Amino acid sequence: MQRRTLLHGAFGAVVAVTTGAALASAAGSSGRAEARSTLTLIAPAAPGGGWDGFAREAQQVLRGASIVNNVQVVNIPGAGGTIGLSQFVGQTGSEDTLLVTGGVMVGAIALDEGDTTLADVVPIARLADDFAALVVPADSEIQDLDGFLAAWKENPRGTSIGGGSLGSIDHLMSGRLAQLAGIDPKDLNYIAYSGGGEALNSLLSHTTTAGSSGYNELSDQIEAGTLRALAISSPERLDGIDVPTFTELGVDIAMSNWRGLVAAPGITEEARAEFTAIITEMRESAEWKDTLQRNDWTDSFLTGDDFAQYIADETEQARGIVSDLGL
Repeated sequence: MQRRTLLHGAFGAVVAVTTGAALASAAGSSGRAEARSTLTLIAPAAPGGGWDGFAREAQQVLRGASIVNNVQVVNIPGAGGTIGLSQFVGQTGSEDTLLVTGGVMVGAIALDEGDTTLADVVPIARLADDFAALVVPADSEIQDLDGFLAAWKENPRGTSIGGGSLGSIDHLMSGRLAQLAGIDPKDLNYIAYSGGGEALNSLLSHTTTAGSSGYNELSDQIEAGTLRALAISSPERLDGIDVPTFTELGVDIAMSNWRGLVAAPGITEEARAEFTAIITEMRESAEWKDTLQRNDWTDSFLTGDDFAQYIADETEQARGIVSDLGL
């Protein structure tokens, strides 16, 4: 498999200019407005994506629970969140802006091998986990994970898995599953799609053998009987979700598309403490608990040095998988 270089191209340059201007304007009040008064949440993805949805859910709770007076969301799409990250790192000392981050960005950084990483920002909090499910069409001959692994071993390159972008949790989980099943990860036939609708259509039309995506994105199809869930990547069974984990089926995989928030480099300790207090208050609100339940997100709250260590561990794991996949 050839290495995929994440080139932004002419379109990426236009996005960088326009969204960069928006970000500079949003962050320009840093030092003049406290985060409790005006807060900007940067979603490093296009409107309608997972990070955008997370940012807007947080926006609604922060406003609705009267935690922050004015909250705006700025979108900076591209390259698995790394364009937004690069621009955000340039906003040194911004004390009224937070960037949404998560597992997808960790994978994109591991793929891109650029100069900017999550070590360049200030971890504030991990808030939620969204676990990936491995699914097949309901009319597939594959009935369970053992059946899928048997078919995969028999014909590795002919057994395709559709999912999100290269470097996403869907991709990394598929690579780790191949490795643990005794299949050379370089033989992984992973087909990346830019949107969930495309991935679902390819699965239902049997263009791909199986699919990997966040359970919340597949739950309606699973409950309707259109898709069959073989396993989920949570460390233990999730309440109200009748899907076995990889671990209980004998495959040592526990991965999440976690979501969290980081601050710009160069902020003061007082600003970091205030950001942490704001997000802790949001997490403890009744409105946020409702948000978690509505989106099938699992609470995974972590702050400070513990969150920083978690990011370091996730980064090391992602780099290992990317290396194994030969990307």
